[in-house]
Order: sequence, then structure tokens, then C-alpha cells
Amino acid sequence: MRQSDLFPKTKKGEIRDAVFANHIYLVKAGFIDQLMSGSWTLLPLGWRVVGKINQIIREEMNAIGAQEMLMPLLHPSSVWKETERWKKARSIMYQIKDSLGKEFGLAFTHEEIVMDLLRKNIQSYADLPVYVYHFSTKFRNEPRARSGILRGREFLMKDLYSAHISENDLMEYYEKVKSAYCKIFDRLGFSYRVIEASGGVFTKNYTHEFQVPVDSGEDLIFYCDSCGWGQNKEIFLGKEGDFCPSCGKGRVLSSNAIEVGNIFPLGTWFAERMGVYYIDKDGKKKPVWFGSYGIGPTRTMGAWVEVSHDDKGIIWNKQMSPFDAHLVLIGEGKVREKAESVYLKLKKVGFDVLFDDRDVQAGEKFADSDLIGIPVRLVVSESVQDNLEWKFRNSSKKEILSFDAVVRRLKA
Repeated sequence: MRQSDLFPKTKKGEIRDAVFANHIYLVKAGFIDQLMSGSWTLLPLGWRVVGKINQIIREEMNAIGAQEMLMPLLHPSSVWKETERWKKARSIMYQIKDSLGKEFGLAFTHEEIVMDLLRKNIQSYADLPVYVYHFSTKFRNEPRARSGILRGREFLMKDLYSAHISENDLMEYYEKVKSAYCKIFDRLGFSYRVIEASGGVFTKNYTHEFQVPVDSGEDLIFYCDSCGWGQNKEIFLGKEGDFCPSCGKGRVLSSNAIEVGNIFPLGTWFAERMGVYYIDKDGKKKPVWFGSYGIGPTRTMGAWVEVSHDDKGIIWNKQMSPFDAHLVLIGEGKVREKAESVYLKLKKVGFDVLFDDRDVQAGEKFADSDLIGIPVRLVVSESVQDNLEWKFRNSSKKEILSFDAVVRRLKA
């Protein structure tokens, strides 16, 4: 894509009321725009990043047998009243009435909707298990809508739901989802912790959170410096420096963190309240066992910026970057002709390139390149003659490479 055509342009100066890195840099670089507190537009660059994140999530969900669909965002109050969450969720759920006085809610989650689907389509044990997921907007009446895109009133969520004939079957799949989430965050390049959290009213088991340690995080987690154990502050009963309650060898450390995913074994609580039953092999009527699993793709994008930036801007990795390379033209005449040729050849061999073809000073181009944060910068200038200058965003080292060498390295 030509940068002269890219909408919008980068912003200069300070971003009003911005404290967190994701707010500052995603706005300045043109990835997101704030409509109001807690409500963000994903601009073309931001949508590209979220698309990369979504595709990795989608691949790992499909790999564990989940089927993608899309559920409504406007819900009748009657479904929510069956679980009594219409009243309990009033503080966070946007609840409205139409012109006839009928009550509706805007989705902040979809457990009740999936349960309604199941009772319409499940009769016997032969119809189970079921694994379904979707990517959809969620609405939450968030009183602290700040932290940039990390905490919003309207945001994108991938939520997976599973239905089972038994607790054992549920927990077997729960572990598969936990492993799939680890694969997702490994592929995205995060350093993260799987943290135990309270099961609440739904289950005697722990739930689990996927937390990215970072100083700017709003959550507080405790974890072992030797094994994989960790708990959030709500359930941890010890103190930092204690021996690990799991392995007994490591020491407990603490960190602020950003939650990017969570998984819940919900048991039969929803099925019993909404009448979602199946007939087992012996002809007995039994409630469906239920699980819920969420990842916030937009929050994931914001979390990456919190852990991967410097004073110049964002530092994307290959997995999430909006483009494979940032091609920067420095010069005119034959240099421009060469840059145009390089751009077209890179596109022809399959690379997605942002081409800075603008008629602005070199310093502005380099500053914007650092701000946007694409991991590879390629410079076409008179000084490199028939070659290209290669520079990684997170390095000051520059190399002069032939076009063929650039292609080989981009493919690596």
C-alpha cells in the first residue's frame, strides 16, 4: 500500500488525556481513534493487526474442533431473566426498551444465548459435545473506561463455548482449550503467565487467566520463579518471597499484569436454570455441562504495545505487524523509479508492503516509520545504488542488501 493513500495520517504532538503507551502510540500512529470514553474505531492499520491476531486465534480454535459462527448482540431480557442475571448484571449491562416498551440488553457475554441454542438442538448424548465460537463486539458499562484500548465500553471478543455430557468430558476439553490458548500467545510472541483465579458460584474448580506481566498492568499476580504456578491477588493467601505452594522450591514473585484471556468451567449452573438437558444412554435426563473461554483481540493488540515500544513508537513483531516491510523512498528522479520498481516486485512475490512514496523530508519519513513500528524498514536512496538498506525496527544496525537477499530474508 502507498503511504500517500493511507488513512489517516500520523499525528504530531501530545494526545489529550493519554497516559498509557497503547493509547499514545496507537492513536498517534493511526491505528485507532477515540469516539468517546471507552469507544474506539479500529482504523485500517489497527484492523490489519487485529485481523492477524484473529487468524491465529481462529486456527487454534479450529484445531481443537471448535466451529465458528456469529450470534446476535441485541438480546431479549427474557433469556437473561431465566438465570436471574438480568437483574444481577444491571450495573454492567446496557439495558434498553424499544418503542413498545419491550426490554433488551446489549451483549456483554453470550452464555445465555448459547444455552438457548443448545436446548433447541440437543436431545440426547449423541448430540454432544458441542464446541462453538465467534468473534463479536461486546458492550460493558465500564465505570473506569480508560487505559486506552485495554478497558472499553465496546470491544471485540472471541468467545468459545463448549457443552458436554459429564464433568470429566468438560475438564478434558478445558485442558485442550488451555493448551490452545498457550499456543495462541506463544505464536503471538508474548511472555505470559497462566494464573489461577476463583471459580466463583459456578464451579468448585479454579478458573484460569492468561496474564501478560507489565508495569502498566491493572491486575496484580503472584507466581513462582521456578515452576508454572500462579494465582491472582483475589485468591492468593501468602506473600511475596514465600516458597511456592506448588513445587515448594521456587519463591513467590509478584507483578502487575494485563489479562488477555480467561477460561471458565461453568458446570451445570446454566443448564439447570435454563432447562438444558439431554437423555443419556440409560434414558435418564441430565443437565448439560458447560464451559466458556474468552480472548480479547483488541485488548491483545493494546497489551502488545504496552510491552513492546520505545520513546519513538511501537515495535511490532512479524506475527502482528500490519505489513511485512516498510519501504521508504529517499530521493526523486531515477531513485523514485527504482523504488516504484522495488515496490511492485515485492508485491508480485507475495509481500504486503507499506511504501512511503510521500513528498516529505527524510526525517519525517523515518520518524513515522519508527512510530508505526513495522519490524523491517527498507530504504531506497541514491547512496545504496542498486541495493536496499535493511534495518530492523528494534535495532540500530543497517545493512546493504541486494533485492534477492531482501526477499530471502523476508521469507525466512
